[in-house]
Amino acid sequence: MSQLLGLIAVGLVIGALARLVKPGRQRMSLLATLLLGVAGAVIGGLIADWLDVGSITELNFWGFLFALITAVLLIGIAEGAAGRRAVPR
Repeated sequence: MSQLLGLIAVGLVIGALARLVKPGRQRMSLLATLLLGVAGAVIGGLIADWLDVGSITELNFWGFLFALITAVLLIGIAEGAAGRRAVPR
């Protein structure tokens, strides 16, 4: 249970960092960004585990890096999808 709470806490930090790293103006809410950070932390941890350079249950450099990259990509995808819906045709 404590690992799950730790993963959520790290995910919130990853989401905040991803928002700072991603260039340009972001139209997403802070809550959506933080939730995508949690998703990025989970996916990044799984990628690190899959590449055998870390584990989803431990915090290390590679897991953190993969989580940050994944969160930035998820935020970009979400903004792109939201931007297409908002454009009148």
